[in-house]
Amino acid sequence: MNIASIKADFRDRVCEQIELQPQGQERFLVKTPFRFEDGDHFIITLKRDADGWILSDEANTIMHLSYWLDTDAIASGNRKQIVDSSLSAFSVENREGELVIPVVGDGFGDALFNFVQALTKVTDISFLSREIVRSTFMEDLTAFLKSKVPPNRIEFDWRDNQKDPTGKYTADFRINHMKRPIFLYGVPGEDKMRDAQISLLTFEKWGLKFQSIVVFEDLLSLNRKPLARFTDVVGKTFSDFEQDNRERLGNLLDEALQEAQL
Repeated sequence: MNIASIKADFRDRVCEQIELQPQGQERFLVKTPFRFEDGDHFIITLKRDADGWILSDEANTIMHLSYWLDTDAIASGNRKQIVDSSLSAFSVENREGELVIPVVGDGFGDALFNFVQALTKVTDISFLSREIVRSTFMEDLTAFLKSKVPPNRIEFDWRDNQKDPTGKYTADFRINHMKRPIFLYGVPGEDKMRDAQISLLTFEKWGLKFQSIVVFEDLLSLNRKPLARFTDVVGKTFSDFEQDNRERLGNLLDEALQEAQL
């Protein structure tokens, strides 16, 4: 193995700002200019394993993402699909959190090029476009409610089977076993807000006794006039699902569940 030729291949295929720093026997730190959003450099090592030479992130990338995202969110749902598809596109393996790409033959430069591309794509999930992030909002809310409410106390996509057998008017979540059950909605945008308003007004017309809670993804992004009409029919609202409001919602649910048991 010729270190000088490998470094030259890295620089030819990726960029000139690459250095190789020895870190023991058949192990090198690959220093590149590529960074995470917070300014920290990607961790990349070149090392030999049982099957040959590999590039590895030493399990640093996903650990770094966990500073901004819950590890459960990375390991499930749409975010996991994004990570998995990004790795697959560049032939990168996920070995229980360690991201690895094998070097095929003398293709050291090709391997590094693909590895950097994959790491860049994976780190993009910390600042996805609003359209993609919106697809995770309901997943995050669902996971949160599952962690706070016992399984026998919560129903998903609830409908009144007698009055509405086709499910035209639904609640995202129904928290039950209390005098007035809670109908809870997640609202990522105006279409969902309109549907929730129609359902709540229909429930009122049917004479159902209930409490209502709405969690917005971003209340400030919604049109003021329809928002004003919507808030007239909703009991409790949360303007977003950031950490402070998660705690407030959790406390509200804890109190409601305890009161129902008295």
